[in-house]
Parts: sequence; structure tokens; C-alpha cells
Amino acid sequence: MAAGPRQLALALDHAESLARDDFLGGPSNAAALALIDAWPDWTHRAAVLIGPEGSGKSHLAAIWARAAGARSVAARMLEESKVPAALATGALVVEDLKPGAFEERALFHLINLAREEEAFVLLTARTAPAGWTLAVRDLGSRLRALPVVAMAPPDDALLRAVLVKLFADRQLAVDESLIGYVVTRIERSFAAARAAVARLDQEAMRQQRPLTRALAAELLRPHQA
Repeated sequence: MAAGPRQLALALDHAESLARDDFLGGPSNAAALALIDAWPDWTHRAAVLIGPEGSGKSHLAAIWARAAGARSVAARMLEESKVPAALATGALVVEDLKPGAFEERALFHLINLAREEEAFVLLTARTAPAGWTLAVRDLGSRLRALPVVAMAPPDDALLRAVLVKLFADRQLAVDESLIGYVVTRIERSFAAARAAVARLDQEAMRQQRPLTRALAAELLRPHQA
């Protein structure tokens, strides 16, 4: 009887909670978390959050957006004509800025308008804007003037805590040997942890086997640096 509901749960997406209480902090993201928690007492009206994929930037941006009443827009979708509407709530998140993959004049207009209207802006990117080559030179100077807070990949302790939480979110109790093994077999990112947990959960159900280190050893190849 218990198998039916469990199979139904597996058929559904396990949406990750982006609530503040569900963000796990550690040395790798302490400065970024402090920035988000310090709002609205920021030294500047805009800030840049940088870090590799899977470091938690989107989670922190979502936490800040709820607190600030901010809208969110993907950088590639930002258009100059739509900047005033995007800033209508007085706060905006622009996610995943990449050099050459966004409208530079739109971002330049956004930063200027936000300053004029005393609005807040949070930008996320994988690398610091100081190293970008930009066609709009004044945009470069505007970006370099903004505070940049970096996030690093999670360390072992944080990655272990994330894995425990991800398994618990699926109502799965696992032992320390499994957690320790998985930590050494995946890249250091929250995205990799989510993918590993999902795969282990699905395979355990498909094969009707318990979630053990032995199962993980069959499914996860050693991480190649």
C-alpha cells in the first residue's frame, strides 16, 4: 500500500524551496548572505552577486526579491524600453549577466534610472564585471563602481548539509556513509547535489532497493576534476 503514494511522489517534480530558512549558510556564501540580510541598509543602491553555477545565487536573489518586493528578469530579456516598468516596484533582480549576452544600453539605462529614483538593483553573474569587454564604455564604469560580493562553491561541510536536507525533503533517511561517499563523487555545487539526490532516489525506487553507499557506488562515477 505504501508503494503507491511513494511512486506518485516520484512522478512529480521536487520543487526546491527558495525560502530564507531553507538557505544553508557556510564560509563559501557568508559574505553574500550578509549582504542580503543587511538590506535595506546597503552602502549602495545596487550590488553584484557573483559565483559559479550552482553556488546559490538564484536562491539568495529570490530571498532578496521577496524581502524587497522586487521583480526579477533574466539579463538576456532586459530591454531598454521596458526598464521603467521593470523598476516599478522600486527594486529589481537582473539574473545571469554574461558579457555579450545582454543589451548593454538597457542595463546602462537601468543603473542610471535606479540611481535617479533611488531604487534597489541586485545583479547576478558568474564573473566580476571588471573583467568584461563592453561596447558601452560608460556602462563599464558604472558596473565597476558597484560593490561585488563573491560566492564560492560549497565546502565539504556545507555540501554534506545540503545533501542531508535534499534527502530529507524527499522524506528519505540516509546514513553518513552514503552522504560521505556522494560528497566525494560529485562536483562542488548545489546543482550537482540536487541531481545526485534525484538520481539516487529514482534508481532506488526503480530497482526497489534501499538507498545505500553500494547503490551510490554503482551510479556515481568518481568526479573528474
